[in-house]
Amino acid sequence: MTVERENIDLLKDKSLNKSTAFSREEREKLKLRGLLPFVVSSQETQIKRILGNMRRKEYDIEKYIFLSALQDRNEKLFFRTVMENIEEIMPIIYTPTVGQACKEFSHIYRHSQGLYITPEDKGEFEKLMDNWPKKDIRVIVVTDGQRILGLGDLGANGMGIPVGKLALYAACAGIHPSQCLPVMLDVGTDNKELRDDPFYIGYPFERIKGQAYFDLVEEFVTAVQKKFPDALIQFEDFSTPNAYTLLNKYKDKVTCFNDDIQGTAAVALAGIFASGRITGVPYKDLKVLFLGAGSAATGIADLMVTAFVEEGLTREEAYNRLWFVDSSGLVVDGRKDLVKHKAAYAQHHGPLNFVEAIKEFRPNVLIGATGAPGSFTKEIVELMCSINERPVIFALSNPTSRAECTAEQAYNWSNGKVVFASGSPFDKVIYKERIFKSGQGNNAYIFPGIGLGVVTCKAKVVQDTLFLAAAKTLAHIVSEEDIARGSVYPPLRDIRSISLDIATAVAEKIFNSGLAQIARPENIRQSIAAYMYDPKY
Repeated sequence: MTVERENIDLLKDKSLNKSTAFSREEREKLKLRGLLPFVVSSQETQIKRILGNMRRKEYDIEKYIFLSALQDRNEKLFFRTVMENIEEIMPIIYTPTVGQACKEFSHIYRHSQGLYITPEDKGEFEKLMDNWPKKDIRVIVVTDGQRILGLGDLGANGMGIPVGKLALYAACAGIHPSQCLPVMLDVGTDNKELRDDPFYIGYPFERIKGQAYFDLVEEFVTAVQKKFPDALIQFEDFSTPNAYTLLNKYKDKVTCFNDDIQGTAAVALAGIFASGRITGVPYKDLKVLFLGAGSAATGIADLMVTAFVEEGLTREEAYNRLWFVDSSGLVVDGRKDLVKHKAAYAQHHGPLNFVEAIKEFRPNVLIGATGAPGSFTKEIVELMCSINERPVIFALSNPTSRAECTAEQAYNWSNGKVVFASGSPFDKVIYKERIFKSGQGNNAYIFPGIGLGVVTCKAKVVQDTLFLAAAKTLAHIVSEEDIARGSVYPPLRDIRSISLDIATAVAEKIFNSGLAQIARPENIRQSIAAYMYDPKY
């Protein structure tokens, strides 16, 4: 390669490019003189320029495209901008804007950001992985696009989720971007509108199902073990039956977890732990009603059972504290339509609808994971207030348009009594001259720290106890100031230190359980902190 070619390539290499921040000495040494404008900018000045340009965009989807382009040309500048403005930018690169980005992914597609695997590649998954230029992969986020957020089957358009999750791994937990791999297991889509779209970028056939589907996943997992043996696999946005089947099949064999089931569970449980400081109701005395019984809801319940047992309840007592209402009413043992993950929570009771179940059960906590906006009506919120002095209501469905109710509705309908959290962010609410800033039960509080702890000690598997440790750690971080403003979560601006705290707690558990594949360092926290990616230049 000629020198002339090398210097141009340097400016096109996102991991090396500093653009106008190259110093005079660097420009001379690297033969960049004349290829850049005269002024040498600091990274701080570049960030201000980026923010100014981003904020001029009228729509969030335009901001998403703008930031994606920045990530593709100057990686360090992208991640430092995200890290230092996380509360403003996370809703753009992740939920809720990532939902719109996924819906439009084929139409706004600019460049490859990951690995696409289709049924036509069967038998050659290892060969495809050889094509990926980076070899030291530590975290893989994989989806098959079947249940993207609350938006349903988006096929290959769902690649926006792994891309967004891995951006948060780097920004929130310091996993080096070169060690992150987004994967789309593109097995087709049952969304006919997508298949008929001339711009659709995915495998334009109906979904592969049954044993053929599971054979493809098996080949993928096996190939990862061979090509990227140090990688953590995070399953993301699979349909509920497949999510549970894959998690149960692989969780004790390879280093993996399902964020929708386990990550959501940990962040929700952390919020419930913290809510006790407002309500005064001890965790062991809680009764919790779920609206929705998919993988997110039952995943939360599974972890809550573990926590109840740790508090001294029997498993039977724990299950009796957790009631579920789905589209067919109360989940009871007389129903014939219950899949395995629901059947565990079937109550010995007659049929009840949602309102009847609240009146009968009298829950302290109401958790929505339905994807059905408006499910928590004024009647429901007022009913919860008639039962509890300070009802706890979590509207966890994503994106914002799918939330069971808004923060403003929850505070207004409850006369400011509710302890509220949501899956997507809401603006502050002023009610009777008091300012409420509800917490966002964002999985970004949990999965980056879990992943950081797992990869830094090379855990063999990811045990459920790690998520309980993460939940306790996150709840402990919530300050009195957070509680005073009505939030059961700490500010997202502290996410790097939060992730480090969680990673340290997780690593302690891994070392104590004998599942680490490295020697225990003298100071676990310092060792993890030293590993974390710093995008400054």
